[in-house]
Amino acid sequence: MAGRGEPPEGTPEGLPGGGEDEYRSVVFDESFVRAARLQEFSAQERMREHARAVRSRPSWSFRPFTKQIVALVVLLFVAFGTAVYMGLRHPYQPGGGSVAAEPLRMTVIPLAPQSVVPGIDVARLFDRSPAAQFRTGADGINLPAVRRTAHFSESQIIAGVTTAKEYLVQSSLDPQVLTGKSVHQVRALLDPELLTQFDQSIDNPADDGRHAATGWLVRFDPAKVALADTQVRVQGTFHYAESGRDTLDVTSDHTFTYALRPAGAGPDKAASLFTVRRELHFRFDRDDLRLHRVELQFSYVEAGPQACSADVSAQLRPLLAGERTSATGPAGTDPYATGPATAALCGTLATSAQPTQ
Repeated sequence: MAGRGEPPEGTPEGLPGGGEDEYRSVVFDESFVRAARLQEFSAQERMREHARAVRSRPSWSFRPFTKQIVALVVLLFVAFGTAVYMGLRHPYQPGGGSVAAEPLRMTVIPLAPQSVVPGIDVARLFDRSPAAQFRTGADGINLPAVRRTAHFSESQIIAGVTTAKEYLVQSSLDPQVLTGKSVHQVRALLDPELLTQFDQSIDNPADDGRHAATGWLVRFDPAKVALADTQVRVQGTFHYAESGRDTLDVTSDHTFTYALRPAGAGPDKAASLFTVRRELHFRFDRDDLRLHRVELQFSYVEAGPQACSADVSAQLRPLLAGERTSATGPAGTDPYATGPATAALCGTLATSAQPTQ
């Protein structure tokens, strides 16, 4: 359109002139309208980008949220860094699920026979011994009735006693362990903090109350002894009690009776019995219960017939049918008895513990 000056043909007739008329800026005569330049975009022109009446905006704008996102990232970074620092600085807090394992203390006592070791055929061997009523293998290791304690549920106690039973089965009944061919079944059940002591006991056994292999498991010298029957007779009991908010103690007291004969001997060779009483004290913290592992704290073993002079730190050394020892020892010890264990370093095997011929 033309500017705001006078119409091309002058001031319209009949209207007041001059700038005093308040409607002068909005009233146009015919000549003014005809002189105006009009332009109308076609439909195609209106569809072009430059003809859009409203500027397009992105579906969302990052800028209004920039400060909040930066603040959130910084907060997450600080929280993560704090968690890492606390984990490294304080790997264990009192009252947690794990308690440091103590080294195993052990006592292994040979029981010497008072006379020649009796030997008969395997079929009659157990029937003529105190083990006649014992059950066979793992069936003889019965779990106790369980009730929850102040800080441990029934399921947690069952987990502890069941793991203790598995340790007894692996360390006292497995033929691979008994014949010295393998120990990994036993090792796999131990708390990691006991593994160094266990490995030292197996690799370099010593009669020092800490590193006797026979304090951890039952095994014989396969060059001298063979199992006449793989069905070991077993009888014993479990007891449990909590010793703290986060520790459960389980005590096992079991007698294992083995039928043995000399290595390489045929089935017609007379067999003899060898009896091992094992009293083991286990401790379980909450991690042990969850991870199915044991902390073995104390091991007390009576085993015979053996010579008092025998070194039993690496292997048990049974006296077989027809053998005897001239060594003397203290008063007779019966491994089938359930009373308090003796403290002697060598005992005499009670005659009543031997099978009758």
